[in-house]
Amino acid sequence: MAVALRTPARPGEPLLARAPRRWQRLLPFAVAGVFVVVLLPVTITVLTNDYRLGGGWAGALGVAQTVPLLLAVTRPVPAWAAVLAADVVGAVLLGFADGVAGRPWPWPPMEIVGYLVLMVCLGLREPVRTLVGVWLATGAAGVVLGFAAPDGVTNTAALLFVLAGVVLALTGALRGLGDARQRVAEQESISGAERARRTLLEERARIARELHDVVAHHMSVITVQADSAPYRLPGLEEPVREEFAAIAASARESLGEMRRLLTVLRGDGAEGGGAGAAAGGGERAPQPGVGRIQQLVEATVRAGQPVELSLASGVAEAARTDPAVDLSAYRIVQEALANVVRHAPGARVRVSVTHSGEDGGGSGEVLVLVVNGPAPEPVEALEGGGTGTGHGLVGMRERVRLTGGTLDTGPLPEGGFRVAARLPLTSRTEDSS
Repeated sequence: MAVALRTPARPGEPLLARAPRRWQRLLPFAVAGVFVVVLLPVTITVLTNDYRLGGGWAGALGVAQTVPLLLAVTRPVPAWAAVLAADVVGAVLLGFADGVAGRPWPWPPMEIVGYLVLMVCLGLREPVRTLVGVWLATGAAGVVLGFAAPDGVTNTAALLFVLAGVVLALTGALRGLGDARQRVAEQESISGAERARRTLLEERARIARELHDVVAHHMSVITVQADSAPYRLPGLEEPVREEFAAIAASARESLGEMRRLLTVLRGDGAEGGGAGAAAGGGERAPQPGVGRIQQLVEATVRAGQPVELSLASGVAEAARTDPAVDLSAYRIVQEALANVVRHAPGARVRVSVTHSGEDGGGSGEVLVLVVNGPAPEPVEALEGGGTGTGHGLVGMRERVRLTGGTLDTGPLPEGGFRVAARLPLTSRTEDSS
């Protein structure tokens, strides 16, 4: 109920319209109905018997001062305007009544009760500017009526002014707390989406940098082969020599474009120095592949994480036929092990890398499976732990998508986590043809 009261309602929505339970959503209507049923006969009786107002006037004022409370559940400002107008008219009529002497005026007690109920509805729905205006209008009405106060009455204008201010302040603060929490939740949602987007872009840039090294190697080989063809193959006709020269020029131009793109991705400055160059220096080393998974596992074991490795024979040679798959398989295992170190230190891990092809060539798939059991003791994720990229499953999905494979991740029923990737290999036969 406290959460429902703090949840702001949109214009036109009833109070507690977003409450999770049906009885909570109906509660404002029930409360308003109870007050109307109780206050209507009490108001008519008091105006008739105590203030000695005519029965017709008493009935009309009773209806005008209480029935709008039902409207306050969805339209509190129009309901307040109707009640205030009825109260002011009632105060004027009571000024000429025979029994007003010695009685509360201009606001009888039952009118004060109904008015405070209205203030609760206003405070939970309207902004601070509206609440201040309502409060000042209430005080102004009491001051104006005070100049025509009958003799011997007990002036209740100040009482209603103070009580209305207190109720509006309390309910307005409650609504303000709900508004603040809603804004914080919205900002957290926006920040989470921005972090996810930034992480995705950073991981894609990292993959692009790594693939540059792979593709640049092949482009360099093409350039060397095209430039050396006239010397390795004597007797070539001039059109053939020109064709090889064009191939070499195109390859060199492609390498230049790739280097310029890599400079942007690595964040190097115009001079190519500074922190950007220093940061990129480590990435100029040869990119790892399936053949280095054994070293990765051994380093993880030395760090205190029990890991079992099953590396099928021939899988490293098969993966090398497709450099993108070779690199992606290594990075997936690396990130999976880093996640285990961060989130389940001490848990037993099983790493399996196999090749589904039967011809021993570059066809088939590389299958990567990393399964860990539950951590021996509940632990919180370590900030910055592990040796991975820090982008977790986002990076795995991007690498698998790059190679046209599939990725299956999720918790295990008995505890722990599973990462399974299928990376299809591109046959070198097609490339050579």
